[in-house]
Amino acid sequence: VCIHRVRSCSSVRFIKSKYVCVFDKSAVKFSHQQRLFRTSAVSCGQIVQFKLSDIGEGITEVTVKEWYIKEGDSVSQFDSICEVQSDKASVTITSRYDGIIRKLHYNLDEIAYVGKPLVDIEIDASKGVAPEEDVVETPPMSHEEHTHQEIKGHKTLATPAVRRLAMENNIKLSEVVGTGKDNRILKEDILNYLAKQTGAILPPSPKAEIIPPLPKSDTVPAAAKDKARRIPVPVSRPVVFSGKDKTEPVTGFQKAMVKTMSAALKIPHFGYCDEIDLTQLVQLREELKHLAQTRGVKLSFMPFFIKAASLGLLQYPILNASLDESCQNITYKSSHNIGVAMDTEQGLIVPNVKNVQVCSVFEIACELNRLQSLGSAGQLGTNDLTGGTFTLSNIGTLGGTYTKPVILPPEVAIGALGKIQVLPRFNGKGEVFKAQIMNVSWSADHRVIDGATMARFSNLWKSYLENPASMLLDLK
Repeated sequence: VCIHRVRSCSSVRFIKSKYVCVFDKSAVKFSHQQRLFRTSAVSCGQIVQFKLSDIGEGITEVTVKEWYIKEGDSVSQFDSICEVQSDKASVTITSRYDGIIRKLHYNLDEIAYVGKPLVDIEIDASKGVAPEEDVVETPPMSHEEHTHQEIKGHKTLATPAVRRLAMENNIKLSEVVGTGKDNRILKEDILNYLAKQTGAILPPSPKAEIIPPLPKSDTVPAAAKDKARRIPVPVSRPVVFSGKDKTEPVTGFQKAMVKTMSAALKIPHFGYCDEIDLTQLVQLREELKHLAQTRGVKLSFMPFFIKAASLGLLQYPILNASLDESCQNITYKSSHNIGVAMDTEQGLIVPNVKNVQVCSVFEIACELNRLQSLGSAGQLGTNDLTGGTFTLSNIGTLGGTYTKPVILPPEVAIGALGKIQVLPRFNGKGEVFKAQIMNVSWSADHRVIDGATMARFSNLWKSYLENPASMLLDLK
């Protein structure tokens, strides 16, 4: 019997050739390619290999952190397949096809490479043939790869948080109209789409994508809480002594730290330290934090520190600049994208608040809440982690007072904030009073920033924080 294509269920093999002769479940192939390929059993569809596409930023490999599907699951276009983590950010990979997952090429925490197969998907051949270079039985082609977010020329832009929200509500992103920049789909677009489907009326949402729940009422006395903060708590997980050395590869954010700090070593650092009296700011924040809580936002001291830094950068733009590798050109950044160092389970990460120069203190607090929520969940996107122009690191959350922060290239300055302590100080009359003192440690690129400029900037930043009402004169 001569046919064009034969599938044999007993041998779970099929042959792609021009002519095939079949005798009693055994196949003798006559093909110019002389190749035999393997596929899934009892299938009426076509198996395609979904390859990991280029996700930008020069990334060539990622670590698979979470699978949203398993073998045998059905997926649709734009459904989330997995979450991967590069040395820059976490990215959610979405499907290009409607079909059934037949094979996962990687286990959790394994390294996946750009251009290599990620999963095998069985698609219905009657609904259209996949691109030839994606079919399992065909050899690799040199044709240009399609991105995993592109279907017949349509590209969907959305953050991992928005994609997860769409997945949880069984919404195809291709059906949602994005209102963000470059037609990016925002959380509000998903909620509006849901409202149209269900007829619900949704209240306007704040600017931040993720609003944390209101904190529970404190039942522990203040004195007990202060005592608990002074006592270091050991790590809860048990320590196991195996007696053997263990070697692990440098991956993820730790790999990014190695690269960044190696570049930072080439910068001649200049250090400057001072102390700030935050007595008035502590009182102001105490008055405002309950108002912020009613809006669903936790108000810490950091939004004030960030806004004061932005006001200072307006006067000293050299601190919001970058120096090219050849040290021939200085670029003064128009946006104040101020990074905030965060200690997470994935390691040290530095997301940044964009365009602080046009944000209010409350808007900065909203954005910090969003970044902290995503950082704790390991879901910060590339946009959150790139584009920073100036950095603040709050070492005081761990109890430190002074430190020597390391500049993050291509930035030229960074500040490290110590813990707030109640210390005795003298007022103008020579009287002793309790003051809320915080120490700050600055590092600057001494190739372009001199000590006097750093000191003047620090003094201006200090004046805004010691007299927070003075910020009203310069707020826009």
